[in-house]
Amino acid sequence: MNAISVTAYGGPEVLHLVDAPEPVPGPGEVTITVTHAAVGLIDGLIRRGVFADNAAVPKPPFIPGLEVAGSVRALGAGVEGLAVGESVATLTLPAQGGNAEVVVAPAALVVSLEGSGVDPAQAVAGLGNAATAYLALTRAAHLGPGESVLVHGAIGGLASAFPAVARMLGASRVVGTVRTAAKADAARALGLDEVIVSDDFPAALNDERFDVVVDPVGGPQREASLDVLGPLGRLLVVGSAGDDHAIAVDTNRIWTSSIAVVGFTVGFVLAGDPTLGVAAGRAVLPLLAGGELSLPVTELPLAEAAEAHRRMDARSVVGRIVLTV
Repeated sequence: MNAISVTAYGGPEVLHLVDAPEPVPGPGEVTITVTHAAVGLIDGLIRRGVFADNAAVPKPPFIPGLEVAGSVRALGAGVEGLAVGESVATLTLPAQGGNAEVVVAPAALVVSLEGSGVDPAQAVAGLGNAATAYLALTRAAHLGPGESVLVHGAIGGLASAFPAVARMLGASRVVGTVRTAAKADAARALGLDEVIVSDDFPAALNDERFDVVVDPVGGPQREASLDVLGPLGRLLVVGSAGDDHAIAVDTNRIWTSSIAVVGFTVGFVLAGDPTLGVAAGRAVLPLLAGGELSLPVTELPLAEAAEAHRRMDARSVVGRIVLTV
């Protein structure tokens, strides 16, 4: 089968189209005939070797890709609730492998799209991130009805799912930040109450305080986010897309301000309890079906995976990049 291989840590040039053996599902697994595979910031971090010391992350050579949509190809022993030929999407793939014609996935992390009317490109662009946002907001940030939310980097792949999910959970106000004014319109299309440019943060908020700040960006903006948390506010750290990964937080400031900093990584959470995944996926699927969550998608063929990574590294993409297989 055709697949993309990361042959070494480095830039997009380490991605190569290869002929790889077709995987076979083991107990509790399915194989999926892939039609769409997402490319996200986490793929770039893994490709560059940022997580090289983490034993749970595959090492080169490996097939990247954490989210796919397609149809069930084969069922492993003990799999129930899914059928061969059924339209599906994955939440995350613990062993990656999504940039290929066929991928193996734990059945517990596969959500049926059958009868939902959800376009597979939108499913692969939004379902996994929406489920991640749902788990992060409910399990880590404990967002309550009527609370306010600020989302940094609002049009990024993961961040873009948070506004719709926060609304679904009862948020009363959702504000977003973007890197440039040119990206403000795309952010407003996500249903944000207000959009501000990051260079104007936090001054443009005029001392407004939030119950939850979602930060997938990092850098100096992360420390400044503590200034816009109200009493008992939570800074939800879900990534470090920026170049500065060394920002430290003063813990004395946390307790004296009665605020909290909490992190969330969906892959590790679902590795501990995969049953959370499908429940979260089913909870947010209506957002995609009803159009409350609709993301800009740039499609490229599988063979152009390196170009997809170049665009992602250059931060020139609005929404998500999806490889068609």
